[in-house]
Amino acid sequence: MSQKLLLFLTCCITLSASAQEMMAFKDGKQYPATKNWQFICENYALGGLLNVQVAKTEKGGLLQLSVPVSNESFYIGGTVYLFLDDNSIITCTDKGFRENQAGIATTWYSFSAVEMSRLKTKAIVNVRFAIKGKENRFTSQTGHFITWNKKSYYQLGLKPEKNNFETETAINSLYQ
Repeated sequence: MSQKLLLFLTCCITLSASAQEMMAFKDGKQYPATKNWQFICENYALGGLLNVQVAKTEKGGLLQLSVPVSNESFYIGGTVYLFLDDNSIITCTDKGFRENQAGIATTWYSFSAVEMSRLKTKAIVNVRFAIKGKENRFTSQTGHFITWNKKSYYQLGLKPEKNNFETETAINSLYQ
């Protein structure tokens, strides 16, 4: 009986350790990552959400941004700004790591080790990004957008819960 219990506990620990999210980079390489956060983008009519995920790499980290688009030529490009809760900004420059599959534009930005250490202690408040491409009358929007670290538009006053993602806690857990 004790051997069965020991085997069961070992399986549970192994499954919980392997349950960490993974991010697939453009070249197919896998990195340990946070869960996918859906930041609210009030002025982007097509989806209204920006998918944000952070991964730990050997030299720092990766930021993955994805958003639905109506045209395969649309992409997230240019400089991305991460505004942190201490009123500082992390600037991410475009290195051209992007893809567009099944109507979802995905772009990756790299973080240095210093930027990752800042993200471990400071929460991301919002993200400023740009969707680029040739827009016409029947396509989704292009231009600059700001997303907010909110789980929902509205919050009930009956049961006060945090309405934002604890990004710093999730990024810090990548290093545990």
